[in-house]
Amino acid sequence: MRWLALLRGVNVGGARPLKMAELESAFRAAGARRAETVIQSGNVVFEADEIDKVAAAAAAAIKERLGFRPAVVLRSAQAWRAMVDANPFVASGSPETILHVACLGSAPKAGTAPPIEAEAVAPDEFVVAGDDVYLRLPNGVARANLTNARLDRAFRTVSRLRNWRTALRLLERLEA
Repeated sequence: MRWLALLRGVNVGGARPLKMAELESAFRAAGARRAETVIQSGNVVFEADEIDKVAAAAAAAIKERLGFRPAVVLRSAQAWRAMVDANPFVASGSPETILHVACLGSAPKAGTAPPIEAEAVAPDEFVVAGDDVYLRLPNGVARANLTNARLDRAFRTVSRLRNWRTALRLLERLEA
């Protein structure tokens, strides 16, 4: 089975530089097969039997080599496909250039109200679906009210944000 690891805080604004060859190597050394990175922001597509062990060992290796332990969010190829297919903002015709997805480290408890008031983040919009949050950011991610930090606090987990073009590119690599 193909898996996707989304690392947080890697190669963003020149901070925490990590060469993608080192990232691939860390995943391979941790037991991943066919590990490949996609884009320079910490996306790894791989195959493994014990994915949690692989992700933890890879994160530990990065800490040992570079001095920081990135947060890792995992998704199966099937879960990523389902997430892409279910985006309500794509279905309503929103342009891809303003769409993003935040992948949460864990899903919010079922039946609880979203911990963010829609009015407080306008004009940004969001839809929570399991452990993913679909985002519509009309002013761009740099001026968004819905940031990783806000999502982390609200959902009490780590979030990993990807723009929609990257989400689609990751799907291509997962299904290749």
